[in-house]
Amino acid sequence: MMKYKSEFLNILDERGFINQCSDLESLDKKLCEGVQSAYIGFDATAKSLHVGNLTGIMMLYWFQQSGHKPITLMGGGTSKIGDPSFKDEQRKLMDDAAIQANMESIRSTCFKQFLRYDDSETGAMMANNDDWLSELKYLDFLRDYGRYFTINRMISFDSVKQRLERESPLTLLEFNYMVMQGYDFVELRRRYGTILQMGGSDQWGNIINGVDLWHKLTSGLRNALSGNKIEGPIFALTAPLLTTPDGKKMGKTLNGAVWLNANMLSPYDYYQYWRNVDDVMVGTLLRRFTTLPMMEIRKLENLQGADINEAKKILAFEATKICHGENAATDAQATAQKVFEQGGVGDDLPAITLDAKYLESGIEVVELLQETGLCASKGEAKRLIQGGGARVNDAQVTDIDAKISMADLTDEGHIKLSSGKKRHALVRI
Repeated sequence: MMKYKSEFLNILDERGFINQCSDLESLDKKLCEGVQSAYIGFDATAKSLHVGNLTGIMMLYWFQQSGHKPITLMGGGTSKIGDPSFKDEQRKLMDDAAIQANMESIRSTCFKQFLRYDDSETGAMMANNDDWLSELKYLDFLRDYGRYFTINRMISFDSVKQRLERESPLTLLEFNYMVMQGYDFVELRRRYGTILQMGGSDQWGNIINGVDLWHKLTSGLRNALSGNKIEGPIFALTAPLLTTPDGKKMGKTLNGAVWLNANMLSPYDYYQYWRNVDDVMVGTLLRRFTTLPMMEIRKLENLQGADINEAKKILAFEATKICHGENAATDAQATAQKVFEQGGVGDDLPAITLDAKYLESGIEVVELLQETGLCASKGEAKRLIQGGGARVNDAQVTDIDAKISMADLTDEGHIKLSSGKKRHALVRI
């Protein structure tokens, strides 16, 4: 029996996306009143989003699949400022050209795989908060909106509180971020009728700021842009944060972020990330990051022992397919099978090409481990060798000064480097 009246909330509920909502009952009712629009805000500080952004993207995916209009709001304006995060250091400021390049890259390499962008009623649209933030007159903005944000409440947020407790500098620019984010929701409501902002549970404070601001503005006040009375509720909805069993955020590895852009992380490495998740997370990840029917997911998440590996393979394939396409997922799956199940070398492994002259004189293993991306630095490569995790053509490397030469070329014309049992790369001539 369905728990909610709206298809969207029922999907989110059974797939584990609902954590907090400002008014779940009223939102459920509103979603049954025709096409609605909802948004999630994304940083424009890199050329790609990462696995940590996937929960939000999948919420927008299901919103569109349920017959509504998703909006991907890019922080073209707020990226110039930086949000107050739990990190001690202030985010580096970016110029307009870099931010614009990042937004174009994110749209083409991250969003379009998940969302349908077109001019239809339910077609996704991409907005940029710089369109309204850069036009603001500072004194007018402070007068009209700043008075609704109390310092008392702003310093109660964990991201701010922890910085203050550690006596880490928190600039006025960063402190303004939450005011700007609250105003984004108001502006999207005015421009597009947007009723819902979604995000991770760590964003609840910032999201509810927008809801509170809207409610205060609609208490008999006039719309500053049109002069008309502004009415109607808006809502906040967050999903539980996903963390690994050791308490770390999903999407981070020893080698950095798990990017959604294939130019920054190969589909094979993306596949391997999902293939190697902890057993206890398989069911949760199948619900969140695949579009498999729930009946099939329930069967897979109940597998035990060695059988859970079959569920992991399906998770890896489905997650890669939705992000990079079925052909890329099939190639990654075939490579993984060849490498791990047949002991061979797949064509989809990360590879570098060297001039033969380097192998004629010999090249250090630690240098190649770094160049292939298996290690972030030579120091890490040396530690890998000392720990017994480095291999050349499946033979363990024991000497940190070891070199590779032409004699190490296999009959297939390459050299296989390995970091542990699960990460491999090729050196070709």
